[in-house]
Amino acid sequence: MPDAPMNPAGFALRRADDAVEEIVLDGPWVLRAIIAAGHDWQVRLREVAVRPGLRWNCLGLEALDSAGAVLLWQLWGRRLPASLLIAPEYREIFARLDRLPVQGGARRQTLSDGLVMFGLAILALLGHLRDFIVLLGQLMLDTLHLLRHPGDLPRREISANIYKTGVRAMPVTALVGFLIGVVLSYLSALQLRQLGADMFIVNILGFGIIRELGPLLVAVLVAGRSGSAMTAQLGVMRVTEEIDALVALGVPRNLRLVFPKVVALAITLPLLVIWTSGIALLGGMVAANVQLDIGYGFFFDALPKAVPVANLWIGLIKGFAFGVAIALVACHFGLRVQPNTESLSFNTTASVVSAITLVILIDAIFAIITRNIGMPL
Repeated sequence: MPDAPMNPAGFALRRADDAVEEIVLDGPWVLRAIIAAGHDWQVRLREVAVRPGLRWNCLGLEALDSAGAVLLWQLWGRRLPASLLIAPEYREIFARLDRLPVQGGARRQTLSDGLVMFGLAILALLGHLRDFIVLLGQLMLDTLHLLRHPGDLPRREISANIYKTGVRAMPVTALVGFLIGVVLSYLSALQLRQLGADMFIVNILGFGIIRELGPLLVAVLVAGRSGSAMTAQLGVMRVTEEIDALVALGVPRNLRLVFPKVVALAITLPLLVIWTSGIALLGGMVAANVQLDIGYGFFFDALPKAVPVANLWIGLIKGFAFGVAIALVACHFGLRVQPNTESLSFNTTASVVSAITLVILIDAIFAIITRNIGMPL
């Protein structure tokens, strides 16, 4: 239902009974009414407002909101006029405006300001690095403790995390992997057909998916899906003080909350890499059959010859490293959440961005270290 039309804000200049020239305000002085009055109305108002010795009669105001009050406050030069007739409730609005601090112009940034901001950023980065090393050290201590006391292994927590991060992620990783395989196959087929090298589609798909795209794709999906969920879970426990309650009860925080997540992702990531790479190869194989008329039998026969098995091991090791990194980053940011919702959303976003960045960094290191491994003879 459309809003009813509103009368515009009004004013009139007149000579009062006591022979004093006054400007009489009437109608609603609210945002909609001021806009309805138009630009010319505001220009005339500003011309009238500068007359000396003018008395402002605001007793006819029907309503006054922040927009109307600010407009009048600016016309009056940020102080009440010497002669003013106004209702007490409206006078209180201008009293509040008078108490507001006057904002000066934006201060020009200097070189020292830039150095201070750079230094603060470095200190924040060092703080994150310190906390991350502490978390990693605590994880190693927990591992040593479990080697001496296997009965303390949090089996249920590990099992639950494997189900949530692995089994429940299979549909989405399969769908994305299949589509990536189709896209990669179609794009490669267009170039290979021009060169008459259709058979090399097997090499491109095999190397690209098994060695690089498969692990990287899974890591990005898991960082966005499971990594953010881990950070949010720990963050909510921080907000609701559940973690403090566990510590008060003598429950080892890292052993029950961090260790199961790291172990679960270290197990599920390599398995998801195999699953997603297989589905992606299937998608690429179907697209190659449609686009280049390459038979499935030829594809299965040529793939092991074109892609040495060492590439599969490289992909699995990458998956393991990515899983550990994603879980540690997620737990790191989850434990840094302050007891407020803004900190929760900030750390969840930072967790996903940092995890993906770290995954790409690790992938680059793997590419350099294994550059001579797994190449066909």
